[in-house]
Amino acid sequence: MKEYQTITEISGPLVFAEVDEPVGYDEIVEIETEDGRTLRGQVLESSQGLVSIQVFEGTGGIDRNASVRFLGETMKMPVTEDLLGRVLDGSGNPIDGGPEIVPEDRHDIVGEAINPYSREYPEEFIQTGVSAIDGMNTLVRGQKLPIFSASGLPHNELALQIARQATVPEEDEEGEGSEFAVVFGAMGITAEEANEFMDDFERTGALERSVVFMNLADDPAVERQVTPRLALTTAEYLAFEKDYHVLVILTDMTNYCEALREIGAAREEVPGRRGYPGYMYTDLAQLYERAGRIEGKEGSVTQIPILTMPGDDDTHPIPDLTGYITEGQIMMDRDLNSQGIEPPVNVLPSLSRLMDDGIGEGLTREDHGDVSDQMYAAYAEGEDLRDLVNIVGREALSERDNKFLDFADRFETEFVQQGYDTNRSIDETLEVGWDLLSDLPKEALNRIDEDLIAEHYREDETAEAVQAD
Repeated sequence: MKEYQTITEISGPLVFAEVDEPVGYDEIVEIETEDGRTLRGQVLESSQGLVSIQVFEGTGGIDRNASVRFLGETMKMPVTEDLLGRVLDGSGNPIDGGPEIVPEDRHDIVGEAINPYSREYPEEFIQTGVSAIDGMNTLVRGQKLPIFSASGLPHNELALQIARQATVPEEDEEGEGSEFAVVFGAMGITAEEANEFMDDFERTGALERSVVFMNLADDPAVERQVTPRLALTTAEYLAFEKDYHVLVILTDMTNYCEALREIGAAREEVPGRRGYPGYMYTDLAQLYERAGRIEGKEGSVTQIPILTMPGDDDTHPIPDLTGYITEGQIMMDRDLNSQGIEPPVNVLPSLSRLMDDGIGEGLTREDHGDVSDQMYAAYAEGEDLRDLVNIVGREALSERDNKFLDFADRFETEFVQQGYDTNRSIDETLEVGWDLLSDLPKEALNRIDEDLIAEHYREDETAEAVQAD
C-alpha cells in the first residue's frame, strides 16, 4: 500500500496528486481527511508523476494535507445469492437496515467481455405482461432493449410493471433450477421516486427476487458511474454462476451520461457532440454489451436501459448512441400519454431486432409473427388515414378506410391500453389482437396465413345470422 500527502489540486469531483511510482488505471484509493474521515475514490487517469482521482463521496472536506493511499486493486463487488431481496446504495452498501452482506466472492465491477465465439444467439421469449412489448416488440433472453422516454412520461411506472411481471414461460425453461431475478439500478433519481420504487417493490412482493441499487439525485455524480457496473456485476454472478435468468433495468441512463459530461468538464477534456465526452459511445457500449448468453451456461443477462430524451429529441447523442449499440428501442409517446393510454408506447417507431428469432412455434404461439405484422400494417394505415380525415373529413372515406380508422382507435384503447396493474399472458395478448383484426375484412388480412385466419378469425355474429336467414 502506497500513501502520499501530495495533493496538488481539487477540481469538482476530482483530486490530483503527485506520485513517484506507477499507479494502475481504475485502482481504488482511500483519502483520509484531517478530521478523520476516510473517503473512497478511483484512479481516473494516470500519467508519469501525476494521477487524477474521482472521489465517490464528493471532495467536500478534502484539502492538500489529506493522505492518499493507493490500495493496489480495482473496485470489486461482494457477491452472494443472499443479495436477492436487498436494497443497496449506489456504491453497493446496504441501506435497508438488514445485516451486513457476507460475500461468497468479490468480482471486479468492470467485468470480463464475453468472447463472441462463446455467445449464444438470443432467441428465448421473456414475457413482460405488457402487450405493446410482448405482442409487437418481443423481448428475448440475452437482449438489450432500451426504453426511450422523455421528461414527464411514466417510464418509472412501466419499469416497475416490467420488474414485477417479467417471467420466463414454463414451457421455455431449459434445465432445472433456471429461476428469474431482477436487478434494478436507479441513477440520479429523486427521493420521491425512490420511495415510489420501494413502496411498489414491497407492496407487490417483487423485492424478494430483486436486488436494488439506489443512487439519488443528491448523491455524488461520480457514484453514478459506479452504480450500473455494480448492478451488472451482480447480474453476471447470478446468471453465470447461479443459473438465474436475470433482467437488468437501468434508469435513468441520461443521468449517467450527464455525470460523464460533468467529470469530463472537470478534467478539461475536449468535448464532443453537445458537450458530452468523445468516448461516451465506448463507455455506453461497455455497459450494454454485458448483456447476453454464454454457451454452456443456463443463465442469461437481459437489459432494459431507460433514458429520457432531452427535449424529446431522438437525435440527441444519448438516444442516438444507445440505438446504435442496442437491439431496438421501445418508444414512449407524449400524445398517447395525454390521451390517458397506459402505458403510452408508440409501436410504430418501436423496434425489437431480435423479435423474429424469439417468437413462433416452440417459443410462443404459431400465429404470433403474422398477427404482429398485420397489426403493424393496419395501425400504420389507420394513422395515415387520420391525417387524411383532417383534410377531407371522415364522410369522404370508403367503408374499408373507416374500418382501418376504427382499428387504429381500438388498437390504442384496447391493445396498448391495459393499465400498470394488468398482467397479460402472450395468449391473452394475441387473443386481443385477433379480436381487433376480426373487425377488418378478411381480404385485408394479407399478412396472415390462410390456415391461421380459418382458425382464429371471428366472423361477425350479426352477419352470420343474416347469412343463415
